[in-house]
Amino acid sequence: MRRRARPPIVAVCIGGVAATFFLLPLVGLARRAPWSSLLSDLTDPAARTALRLSLICSLWATVVAVGAGLPLAWVLARVEFPGRRLVRALVLVPLVLPPVVGGVALLLAFGRRGLLGQYLDRWFGITLPFTTAGAVVAEAFVAMPFLVVTAEAAFRGTDRRYEDAARTLGAKRWTVFRRVTLPSTWPALAAGAVLAWARALGEFGATITFAGNTPGRTTTIPLQVYLLLESGRLDGAIALSLVLLGVSVAVLALLRERWVGAL
Repeated sequence: MRRRARPPIVAVCIGGVAATFFLLPLVGLARRAPWSSLLSDLTDPAARTALRLSLICSLWATVVAVGAGLPLAWVLARVEFPGRRLVRALVLVPLVLPPVVGGVALLLAFGRRGLLGQYLDRWFGITLPFTTAGAVVAEAFVAMPFLVVTAEAAFRGTDRRYEDAARTLGAKRWTVFRRVTLPSTWPALAAGAVLAWARALGEFGATITFAGNTPGRTTTIPLQVYLLLESGRLDGAIALSLVLLGVSVAVLALLRERWVGAL
């Protein structure tokens, strides 16, 4: 029997330090949490409003991400066209772009004097900045890449022989997608949608820059945490932070392997 090589002790020690670096802030948050007053902090009217608004905005942002991201992912996976690598790179930009910069870019694109926003305002009377709809747009902007990356990997990895067989039997393209492609990629698509939702739920920088921080209108959970910290209400900020932490840990624990595989 072949003996397993022992890992280098230096690598193990450095890895342990790195893991501790990620763990300590979470332990500090949990240790300082106001467990005795947690329920009252979370049921505070302002906290309830932020929780409700966060749920609404993140779900709508996920709908936008799925509706626009799935066709884009399918095109990137299945269609050869000039500039495909450039389009794929553009899709990934929100993953590395500072969120505040993304918010500024959204203002310049969809603001009342932006590239598209001026026509939305002039022709249709639609104003996105500093509205709930603007919060949805900001969250969709930063969340959609998670859906596109996961869905593209799923579409690219599908065995296309089943699709070809369905076409030879007379099935139309939409029927093939709905009855063959979609069922075979459904777990990955669902994982991408959940990742997009979790990212939208925790978005701060692009939201506060593009949609502002108006209670009851654009103040989502991360923005409410910011307001509570500014006003010195640390316990309330920690309570809401625990909600976001719990969602993040649960999503990553459940979907990590699928997300890493997509990358």
